[in-house]
Amino acid sequence: MQKNNVILPPQTIGIIGGGQLGRMMAIAAKYMGYTVAVLDPTPNCPTAQVADQQITSAYDDMDGIKQLAAISDVITYEFENVDLDAATYLEQQGKLPQGAYALEVTQNREKEKMVMKEAGLPVPPFAIVSNGEECKQALENMAFPAVIKTCSGGYDGKGQLKLNSDDDIGEACEFAEQSSTCIIEQWVQFDKEISAVFTRSQTGEFEFFPIAENDHKNHILYTTTVPAIISETVNQKAIEAARSLAEKMNIVGTFAIEMFVKGDEIFLNEMAPRPHNSGHYTIEACNISQFQQHIRAICGLKLMPIKLLAPVQMINILGEDMEHALAAMPNLENGFVHLYGKEGVKPKRKMGHITFIADTEEEVSTQVTTYEEANK
Repeated sequence: MQKNNVILPPQTIGIIGGGQLGRMMAIAAKYMGYTVAVLDPTPNCPTAQVADQQITSAYDDMDGIKQLAAISDVITYEFENVDLDAATYLEQQGKLPQGAYALEVTQNREKEKMVMKEAGLPVPPFAIVSNGEECKQALENMAFPAVIKTCSGGYDGKGQLKLNSDDDIGEACEFAEQSSTCIIEQWVQFDKEISAVFTRSQTGEFEFFPIAENDHKNHILYTTTVPAIISETVNQKAIEAARSLAEKMNIVGTFAIEMFVKGDEIFLNEMAPRPHNSGHYTIEACNISQFQQHIRAICGLKLMPIKLLAPVQMINILGEDMEHALAAMPNLENGFVHLYGKEGVKPKRKMGHITFIADTEEEVSTQVTTYEEANK
């Protein structure tokens, strides 16, 4: 068990990464009275707009990292592609309670799957390949459909290729040749995808948010619905798997694991060592958000027991949805609109989200339908 360092307002929380997750962390921290500093190479990034100070620096610039460490009492991050040398340095300085290990694992799909497998958790069959020949051999022992992904980098469907039949083997081998180390996974014919979002304190206590049900469009999360329509068996399996993995990795802070559901079985897919898109619903629908709970964890405060206040559905606003979202806002009676302050509207870029809550799931569905049909 690691030492629980208590950080109290107005001490400074440093955030590596200036996107929307960092922004919402910063808002939660400022609400509690903390000072916030952010390190990001883009001036006036979304997090900087609500922070007290920005260090404009590349993520792997050790001078910038050391400057952030000098002005921060505790440091966290909003994405997993943090430079490992920087994370190790911050951990050694006693400023990074989340540690570097969770980053090391989640930056690499091979390590991620091996940790899950070593923990005895259910994962789809997979193979690791380093070139086209190894890819060809692996696919001889893998049923279609399958998917090949780069082991590092890639998100929201980038860096992967679905393989439907033997006709796709040539393209897969070319993908493997161009991408260095890759993972090939059996495609799970799942009923639905869920995510387990939880927070673990520095002293090992857990608080789980309600399991969320996710729907994707073009490999990007579109909606998250809570409560998820799953059996109690699936609910318990998801929580037990998440707890087992978090204890094995000594997780601190808010963490998310995406899982596939097939009948009453689950298969772990990917994990994120920080607040997650599928946990945004917690801002309005729970008594404490994933971001507030994360701040409490990294600052050594006791976690708050979680209550779901109302049924909820969250919808992502991508670049192509911005015009519709803005046009709907003047007449939108329901729905909490969050826009992230990003410069430049681009297709498939996450620009914001809307959260709909109501007394019943049917009312939530009606609110969502009204929003989606507006301005058609």
